[in-house]
Amino acid sequence: MILCPVVIGKDPKVDPGVVLGYPPPRRVGDPTLRIGDHAVIRNGSVIYGSTVIGDRLTTGHNVVIREENCIGDDFSIWSNSVVDYGCVIGNKVKIHTNVYIPQFTVLEDEVFVAPGATFANDLHPGCRASKECMRGPVLRRGCQIGVNATILPFVEIGERAVVGSGAVVVENVPPEAVVVGNPARVICSIYDLRCEKGVVDVPYPVPIRGGL
Repeated sequence: MILCPVVIGKDPKVDPGVVLGYPPPRRVGDPTLRIGDHAVIRNGSVIYGSTVIGDRLTTGHNVVIREENCIGDDFSIWSNSVVDYGCVIGNKVKIHTNVYIPQFTVLEDEVFVAPGATFANDLHPGCRASKECMRGPVLRRGCQIGVNATILPFVEIGERAVVGSGAVVVENVPPEAVVVGNPARVICSIYDLRCEKGVVDVPYPVPIRGGL
């Protein structure tokens, strides 16, 4: 089903039962939904008008992507996850199942979000002025968010940082740090971690920067 204007690139694979261009309940500028080439959109997914998504979008089932989002290439979002309106999402971002991304959240390139992670954007729920200071977290490039982690409003997760499963993050996380617990605390650098199963030596090797 298509409602608002939709522009979609070449070779899309769209299941029956998908809704593209769902009318936003808010006043927006251009209502057109724009999706790049080679999209794979599975049954039950609803993508609102006034969002722009790059090439090679892949959704699971029952995904919701709201209006006024700007999303890059190679975005994967799995079943029963929601991206609320007004978010900025980079390239090669992966969001697993049962994840909620609230309004005004930023996910830079190569971020990974594990199942059940939850993000918040409202410092004072129920306050009459809560909309005036509403902002989601900022996840810097390549950070990894563990299963059932909770990230509070205005928090910044540093580049390549790792947030452990079940952590509740109430303060900024430094780049390349590992945080666990409630409230989350830094326990080490990602370079201190070792693969417990011996499959690889280190799960997060030092990146090669620059060139010849």
